[in-house]
Amino acid sequence: MTDALARIATERAEAVERLEAMRRELASMVEAADTATDDEHDPEGVTAFERAQTRSLIDATERRLTEFDRAEARLAAGTYARCERCGGPIGAERLEARPATTLCLECAATRRR
Repeated sequence: MTDALARIATERAEAVERLEAMRRELASMVEAADTATDDEHDPEGVTAFERAQTRSLIDATERRLTEFDRAEARLAAGTYARCERCGGPIGAERLEARPATTLCLECAATRRR
């Protein structure tokens, strides 16, 4: 499980870096919008859609960080690599690809349907 903890820590650190960069980008967008005199007709200006898109990416990254926190808690509790739906094992390949996953491949496929 040490490998899992290292993967989670690495991916979490990368997500924190992305989150900080996106927050700086959003702040820059807001500042540019506040100083723009004619945002609607400025072809170089940041649009409301771009600000909303960046906010959405920030929200998704924050949710991802929560998933990593929960994965670390499952590691500490000894329930990591167990499917939260069926209780079966989560395959090593799936955990390698998605270290914060809570579902085995079969339950994840059922959930998507």
